[in-house]
Amino acid sequence: MEPIINSQIPEFKVQAFHNGEFKTVSNKDLEGKWAIFFFYPADFTFVCPTELVDMAENYDKFKAMGVEIYSVSTDTHFVHKAWHDTSESIRQIKYPMLADPTGLLSRAFGVMIEESGVAYRGTFVVNPEGKVKVAEIHDNGIGRNAEELLRKVEAAQFVAENDGEVCPAKWKKGASTLKPSIDLVGKI
Repeated sequence: MEPIINSQIPEFKVQAFHNGEFKTVSNKDLEGKWAIFFFYPADFTFVCPTELVDMAENYDKFKAMGVEIYSVSTDTHFVHKAWHDTSESIRQIKYPMLADPTGLLSRAFGVMIEESGVAYRGTFVVNPEGKVKVAEIHDNGIGRNAEELLRKVEAAQFVAENDGEVCPAKWKKGASTLKPSIDLVGKI
């Protein structure tokens, strides 16, 4: 298996449902911006809406950090719209819902379950250069937490902006960081 960290996101062009409209989203739309790809198995399911609502409730925090969220499933953009129109929970979503019915994105990010044609719960933070900086894949029975993802994005952005510094375990914005050097060896 090839490592995905620091790999370049693939070229893509997919349909999306966003703010009541169908739109085309491509890798070109991400250039120069931080992004999160938030893969989930399918619309009209059980754990998925809880996660998408959690992301929606934190969307303003991500936007304030300059991050766009892209939820992705192997459903079509028509199914995303139908889910939005019928679910009070999903109507809260303001970020683009990408359609991946061919599995192009799901395969490129290594989350496609070929036997069932759906994706694992995969979360990927992509930097403005289009490189994956955080990758997390869960089995489909395990839900994710947007607050923890916010912390990871803050750490990724801090490291990107502060050459030579790294974020230790449980690091939160404003806390002390480390500057790896020979002087720290054996002292942490």
